[in-house]
Amino acid sequence: MEETQEQLRYPIGKFEAPGSITETHIGEWISALEALPKRLEALVKGLSEEQLDTPYRPEGWTVRQVIHHTADSHHHSYIRFKWALTEDKPVIKPYDQNGWSSLFDARTAPIQMSLDHLKAVHAKLVYLLKGLSPLDLEREFVHPEGGVTTSLKENIGRYAWHGNHHFAHIENLLKDKRWV
Repeated sequence: MEETQEQLRYPIGKFEAPGSITETHIGEWISALEALPKRLEALVKGLSEEQLDTPYRPEGWTVRQVIHHTADSHHHSYIRFKWALTEDKPVIKPYDQNGWSSLFDARTAPIQMSLDHLKAVHAKLVYLLKGLSPLDLEREFVHPEGGVTTSLKENIGRYAWHGNHHFAHIENLLKDKRWV
């Protein structure tokens, strides 16, 4: 059975926050964030330049771009947590993900740069998240596109999903191409 574009774009489905976010959810999500850098590095270890420059789906980003995007995106997320913890419902700055992913560095740079960056960002992020109080987790930021307000506890889940989402893009490509 051939996968649809939607299945290729969202291999683990779209993020849906639970109606009530529990301490168990938060703990599982933080664990997922903590594990992502090592999981991702192990997944792509040994890939050739040609494999890294293979799109995970037709008209999609290459493996290299996905890795660089994940590091860039999670860097932004870390900053958003900091803003929400130090300002009252800050309006965050969005960025053009496709534009960033089409820049020279995202298309050509060695992936180790972003794998190392992701390790550092996640170490700082996880340390921060483990120290947040229940009151801290209720703090919010506003996304200017649509004015959506997001709590920090929901954002933990969103970024745990985001890492797993892009991990699945690469993992599925490797399986489809029989590179693993």
